[in-house]
Amino acid sequence: MDIGDPMTDFIEVRTTTSTRVDAESIAGILVDSKLAPCVQIIGPMRSIYRWKDEVEQEDEYLLLIKTRSALFPDVRMTIEENHPYEVPEIISIPITGTSSPYLNWMERNTVP
Repeated sequence: MDIGDPMTDFIEVRTTTSTRVDAESIAGILVDSKLAPCVQIIGPMRSIYRWKDEVEQEDEYLLLIKTRSALFPDVRMTIEENHPYEVPEIISIPITGTSSPYLNWMERNTVP
């Protein structure tokens, strides 16, 4: 199986939620729809951020979403449609320096 160029074909998408329930819901939707073969949930963690001219602090859960670069628009839309935040964090990071078996597994477990 040709996995293409891992510098451009695979990404990790990150988003945060304020509850484990929201994190698990978004993760389940992404994995069930084969937009991501794996979503890891980390937390709670403490976030300090500026929102509407105020410094806020909140416990959040970090979702690490593995997927194909080509699926990013669908992943982003799914997050936006199912996320309770007015402006959810959605960050894409290229996956580099990993093994071919892992990339093959990601490819087999996402929609083409």
